[in-house]
Amino acid sequence: MVDTAQTDERIKEISPLRKALIRPELGGIVGTIAVFVLFLLFASDSGMFASQGVLNWSLVSAQFMIIAVGACLLMIAGEFDLSVGSMIGFAGMMVAVFGVVLGWPMWLTILTTFAICMAIGALNGWIVVKTGLPSFIVTLAFLFILRGFTIFIPQTIERKTIIGGIRDAAEGDWLAPIFGGKIGQPLFQWLGDIGVIDVFERGSRAGQPVVDGVPMLIVWAIALVIFGHILLTKTRFGNWIFASGGDAEAARNSGVPVNRVKILMFVFTAFCATVFATCQVMEFGSAGADRGLLKEFEAIIAVVIGGALLTGGYGSVLGAALGALIFGVVQQGLFFAGVESSLFRVFLGIILLAAVILNTYIRRIITGER
Repeated sequence: MVDTAQTDERIKEISPLRKALIRPELGGIVGTIAVFVLFLLFASDSGMFASQGVLNWSLVSAQFMIIAVGACLLMIAGEFDLSVGSMIGFAGMMVAVFGVVLGWPMWLTILTTFAICMAIGALNGWIVVKTGLPSFIVTLAFLFILRGFTIFIPQTIERKTIIGGIRDAAEGDWLAPIFGGKIGQPLFQWLGDIGVIDVFERGSRAGQPVVDGVPMLIVWAIALVIFGHILLTKTRFGNWIFASGGDAEAARNSGVPVNRVKILMFVFTAFCATVFATCQVMEFGSAGADRGLLKEFEAIIAVVIGGALLTGGYGSVLGAALGALIFGVVQQGLFFAGVESSLFRVFLGIILLAAVILNTYIRRIITGER
């Protein structure tokens, strides 16, 4: 009688070490631990880990995180979007033009801006899948097109490239607080009252907590990370994303709607960029033509640090979120440590190179290449 419980000799056991090495989040986890240890040693006395300091680097990390989620899913699907930074500037300017210059209700302004930007994302994806052109080239073209419109439109209408008054235009609107408000104010007031977080000791805000709530930018970042992770790991569509980036032709032969998947990922990337832009203009109260510069590259770097392969078909939203967290902590940590802020760009280059080398090694482990 054949022992069916016996292990098939054709099945190779994977060692725990190899299982750990092929996890996309490995680099992000290691990098996050290293960065926090580094700044705990050299910047802990500067207030970096006080309530206000934590809020500062959390906000910066959330900015990176929002656009990294979209970039991650798109890269796993095998494509790039270099127009993300210009989309941020364009979306913010549309909010200012519709809401301030034209005087539209802010809720209508926001919804119209999302519709326009997501349509542009769909156009990006449609051109890529219909022409077969590399997404690098198509979105590079839209990088210039969107940046040009972002400068041209306000100059033509207002004779300037910065438009303010967004906060006044959003006053009393029902949709604006979803992007520019805060949550948890009573909780933070209570934490201030019992001494857990610092409070102002004098002035008109005496007794109020230094941090009086969680900004919606952070809420959006957390929500998008959760949504992206569930979509990628718990749904059939997530399997389609991996298949589309891993081997598009094999995926098509298996019935995966590759073109639709890629277009939808371009739309989602545009959605994330518009969320970022809307939160940004609500925070600053103005839109500028120079907003979003280089954000597309920072998003890609965060995704690469998080373990995504540049070739597609492999990656993790949680890893991308950790990459964004590393960015935020380092950018603010250099300031708190008294290091010249321009060295942040040096760090980006170094960590990108290290991440690509690590990812190349991981790909060889996965594929068995030498």
